[in-house]
Amino acid sequence: MMPIKISAASLGLLLAAAPAALAEEGMDKQAKIDNALSAATPMIAENASVMTPDGTVLQEGSGAYTCFPEGGGISAPMCLDDAWMGWVDAYVNKTDFQAEEMGIAYMLAGDGEGASNTDPRAEEPAAGNDWVIEGPHLMMLVPDTAMLEALPTDHTTGEPYVMWKGTPYAHIMVPTGERPQQPQVAER
Repeated sequence: MMPIKISAASLGLLLAAAPAALAEEGMDKQAKIDNALSAATPMIAENASVMTPDGTVLQEGSGAYTCFPEGGGISAPMCLDDAWMGWVDAYVNKTDFQAEEMGIAYMLAGDGEGASNTDPRAEEPAAGNDWVIEGPHLMMLVPDTAMLEALPTDHTTGEPYVMWKGTPYAHIMVPTGERPQQPQVAER
């Protein structure tokens, strides 16, 4: 298993703060593993570790990714590399983050509840926070945030875009499939 650079407690705090689809709480161990690995490509999933938000290791892996099943505060399965684990640690602890290397996260099962495209701390759709529920996608971190300037923040085109631009948590979203219907929020 690859060393994890984030405490299980920090990961649990982040994921518990996210809007949760808790219907999967009753999953058995194999169902949780299968759910977690659904976030990645077959080749990534083959060697990935699987962990629950509380830090329980469900499957030791030899690859560079740790995958998490939905439930326990996670609204959708995800697979994170070391750079993304560092990002999560910074987000949980409300500290600035600067990637030292390229980071890639897989969410090929799509989002659960979605997120604001502009406010990393927004917890629900509201007027002005540009809420988006993404379908299958990759997320990318870059060590030079100037690279983000060439990309739009418009998530409606189906092309890559920057989420949370201008914050320490800015990252590239790369849609890879159909997006679910988006919530309608009235402007106030």
